[in-house]
Amino acid sequence: MGKELRSGYTTGACAAAGAKAGLLFLKGEYCQQVEITALDGTRLLIPVKDVKKTEGGVVAEIIKDSGDDPDITNGVSIFTEVRELASGGIVYKAGEGIGTVTRAGLSVPPGEPAINPGPRQLIAQEIAGIMGRCYSCEVIISIPKGKELAKKTLNPILGVEGGISVIGTTGVLRPMSEDAFKNSLVPQIEVAKAAGYSTQIFVPGKIGERIAVQGGLPLEAMVQTSNFIGFMLEAAADKGLERVLLFGHIGKLAKVAAGVFHTHNRVGDARLETLAAYSAAEGMPPEGVRRILKAITTEDALPVIEEYGLQRVYSIIAARASARAMRLVFDKVKIGTVMVTLKGELLGMDKTAEEIGRDFHWNIE
Repeated sequence: MGKELRSGYTTGACAAAGAKAGLLFLKGEYCQQVEITALDGTRLLIPVKDVKKTEGGVVAEIIKDSGDDPDITNGVSIFTEVRELASGGIVYKAGEGIGTVTRAGLSVPPGEPAINPGPRQLIAQEIAGIMGRCYSCEVIISIPKGKELAKKTLNPILGVEGGISVIGTTGVLRPMSEDAFKNSLVPQIEVAKAAGYSTQIFVPGKIGERIAVQGGLPLEAMVQTSNFIGFMLEAAADKGLERVLLFGHIGKLAKVAAGVFHTHNRVGDARLETLAAYSAAEGMPPEGVRRILKAITTEDALPVIEEYGLQRVYSIIAARASARAMRLVFDKVKIGTVMVTLKGELLGMDKTAEEIGRDFHWNIE
């Protein structure tokens, strides 16, 4: 049996603990740790690194503990400053390293600091427990390392600028499951849809995104799927998208043609088998088929296909990928596929992809 993974607490819980520690300090009580109640009822005991008065109020520093979750904010300092106001309830502000929402579609409207509803509710709960529900104050959250850390998140894609987000549904951070990671990708669809894109471009990774942008496709319509192409296509159907363009390297999208929708090579891999089968169907002799099957990567197999003059096979595979994808979502979304090389060379696409490309005025050649 493996060891039980240790839970931690979210950035939102750190901010709530900081607010509580700061207000208790103003009341003459210095705490080395505070207890807060997460939104799911879990009691969290959170150490306090430092508390001190500021010109307008009080600020507390909490060190983020993510437990056994591989969270990029683990170990960083989170500062929460509370300043009393005459009226107006609780006002949240972004300090150093906290982003600002610039695009519609997220749980916080544009112009607001990227402090999600869960953390706001948790902070308000802890403030009310000490000061009462009528207390008005300004809460300023800062994560000095946030601007640099944000580059490792989806924030630039989602339209959160200037830093990281304060997140957390309940306050408890349990080691991230695959489902949690997949769900973190879905807001991209909502953001692109709010920007007016009912047709979106799904890219498995940076290769596809880079090439698509170079071809003139709008970055605002792009959604990174990672290896979870099937999951994201189902999310697209749930969100009511009209069309999706799968755009990426042949090594990923050839798998979709084979019905493999989780494309990590440890889960499913039929790249070379797919190239070999469709090449054989188009007349490639056994010797060529065997050479494809012996190749290490799809890039290694491409010269073999070119040698036999069977480049038409790429568009056939692209059409098959689209058909398999539409079958997965019961034809609720119209899907096209574009396959490219690592260098950005177009290999093949189907008719739906051509149609979507024309609508986006692309210049892929």
